[in-house]
Amino acid sequence: VTIEPREKYRLRRREERIVEQCVTASFSKFLQEGKLMSKKRQKSGSDKSFTLKKIEPKTPSQIEMVEEYGKDFNLVLHGVAGTGKTFLSLWLGLKDVLAGNYEKVIIIRSEVSSRPTGFLPGDPIEKASVYEEPYIELCSELFGRGDIYGILKSKLMLEFRTTSYLRGKTLRDAVVIVDEIQNMNFEELETVITRMGPNCRVIFCGDLDQNDLHRNKYDQSGLPQFLDIIENCESFSFVEFFEEDIVRSGIVKEWIMAKIAYLDQQDVPR
Repeated sequence: VTIEPREKYRLRRREERIVEQCVTASFSKFLQEGKLMSKKRQKSGSDKSFTLKKIEPKTPSQIEMVEEYGKDFNLVLHGVAGTGKTFLSLWLGLKDVLAGNYEKVIIIRSEVSSRPTGFLPGDPIEKASVYEEPYIELCSELFGRGDIYGILKSKLMLEFRTTSYLRGKTLRDAVVIVDEIQNMNFEELETVITRMGPNCRVIFCGDLDQNDLHRNKYDQSGLPQFLDIIENCESFSFVEFFEEDIVRSGIVKEWIMAKIAYLDQQDVPR
């Protein structure tokens, strides 16, 4: 029987996961017992429990994304705004962490912005915290409580990093979500992917049409070259998101479709 390379990778990954789970079973049990003891020590009037909402993918590309993740592939998600790429990535990652398959979710993005952040107060790390705001909102929506982002970070189940502080690090036992990848140059993208250590899954999210680097003639998006190379990586699955996958709101879908129609009329490349 001939097994396709992607299927061979999937089967091999399944076997590796079984071995990893057997080896870490005792340690995981120890950690769970520690969490239970911690819960018992909490005051009766203080509710620190949290439950991840059940999410159903709504569009063809969302369904494909969830299916490919379930086959143990790393993912590259590309497409228009408002299609739920980051939202679903965060949901899948946190679901796996809460199931005990990984220790944490790590969110990574570049500090590239459409406006300078130099006027903001604080040191460079404090200035970078402005980029965490979208993920605070997403976590609040996923758990139905506004304080959950801070709780997950305090329990070391969630981390936020920028590409500025990754050199020399090895990421372990994590689902790594690399967001807004259109705003990373090739060196940043290569730095991120070469940080992956034992028991890591990675999900890249972006849309070349939302590239803020086009304003900088000295620093260009590395996404086109990155996508060309990643095609040759068996462990990755590519999912494209289209206008029909927009779920954020009707006005977003209306705007995106009107913009595409306008650019097509003007014969402007997209």
